[in-house]
This record gives sequence, C-alpha cells and structure tokens, in this order.
Amino acid sequence: MNRLQDKVAIVTGAGQGIGRGVVRRFASEGAITLIAEIKPKTGEQTAAEIAADFGVKSKFVRTDMSSKESVIGMIDSTVAEFGRVDILVNNAWSGATYSRLEYKTDEEMERAMRIGVMAAFWAMQAVFPHMRSSGGGRIINMCSLNGVNAHMYTVEYNTAKEALRTLTRTAAREWARHNILANAICPAAATPAYEMFARSSPENAALVLQQNPMGRMGDPELDIGGVALFLASDDSRYVTGNTIYADGGGHINGVSWAPELPD
Repeated sequence: MNRLQDKVAIVTGAGQGIGRGVVRRFASEGAITLIAEIKPKTGEQTAAEIAADFGVKSKFVRTDMSSKESVIGMIDSTVAEFGRVDILVNNAWSGATYSRLEYKTDEEMERAMRIGVMAAFWAMQAVFPHMRSSGGGRIINMCSLNGVNAHMYTVEYNTAKEALRTLTRTAAREWARHNILANAICPAAATPAYEMFARSSPENAALVLQQNPMGRMGDPELDIGGVALFLASDDSRYVTGNTIYADGGGHINGVSWAPELPD
C-alpha cells in the first residue's frame, strides 16, 4: 500500500475504461491524480469517486487531446496546482471505424496520428523539464496488440499505436540519463469499446476469447491498473523501453481470426 504516496499522476482519457481503471489503481496507492478527459460528465464523476473511495486529491481537467494548446495546458495546470508531475499515462483515444484499408480516409488517418501519437508527443515534451528538474519520472504509453499483430480493418489505430511504441522506446533511450523511464503497455481489457464490439459482433468476440490462453478479457483496474502501478512505482526503477503485454497471453500465438467484411 501507498507505493505512490504523494506522487502526482496525469492519466489521459481517464473518464472510463482503461484510463479510469489506471487512475483508480494509482489513487488506491496514495497518488494525487489528474484526470484529463474531454467529457466533463465522466471526468468529474471519476474524480468525485476517487476522492470518496480513497480519500486522496483528484482533479478533473477537460482536455482535448487533438489540441496542442489543450494538452500543454493540462500539464501547466497540474504543475500550477500540485507543483510537479511524477507520472504521465498517455491513454486517450478517439475511436476508429471498422472498414477495409482501401476505404480509409485521409481524415481518419490524420486524426488517429494526431490523438494517438502527437498528443503523447506534446505531453511528453511538456512534462520533460518538470521530471528532469525533480530527478526523474515515469511515462507509460498505452499501445495495442492491434498494431503488433496487424489486426484487420483498423489500420489507423494500428498505425498510431505502433508509432506510439516507437516514440516510447526513443524517449526511453534518450531520457534514461535523467531517470525518466518510458514503457508501453499493450492491454486487453473489458472496456466500454470492447463491450460494444462484443454486442455488435458476438461471434468474433467469442473467437477472440477462445484464442486467449486465459479465456477472458482483463479488468481495467485490477489487471491493467496493476501493471501500470508496477511501471509507475519504484518496483520498476530499472525498467525502461519495454512493452508489457497485459493480455492474458493473447500475444503468444498472434491472432488467427479474420472476420469478413463485404467488398
């Protein structure tokens, strides 16, 4: 307990799903949490729940991850109120369409890169001087098996997440001398997006679970949040530039399912 006592953590996209699970796990270990979320309702609700459940400081800041100004403002407001940033989790995503590569638009690809990669880039650059001056920090970027295994029909998501992994590894290499550690997590979790997929395509969802060695999707707080906690804590003080697959073993044999879409 209290492995993150008085640490200041920013988690983007923390109003629901994996972001919410991670920020709750951090708060349970004593962290002061900043919930960066574009939806005020879910952001404010998560902040209120954390304060009530764990008795620690938690603040919601409405953040549009497609806007550089908004992302930098997220960092600035955190430092202005709490004096530092010890942990940055880049988790926010805007959703992807499910269609063949030949039908994807420039707008879809550009938005994916802007929110999936550039937003993390802006946040990392903005947080760097604060982490350096305080003697170090942790950067955790949420990537995806979709990119690692080249899942079908989500090329914008796959591309952005693999670019984010490269950004993570480069930061790890360059910033290790400042004790700023950067790692990626490729999670498989029962998020609202997954649940929507399972409702709309139960056959494919069942096939995904059949190919998962553990036979289930992870819990955002207990399963994915626990891995993020490890990477945010002193337990990982000698770990950087890594990708951790928090997926119940789903990455071991890749993905053989190939759902059909009409031409």
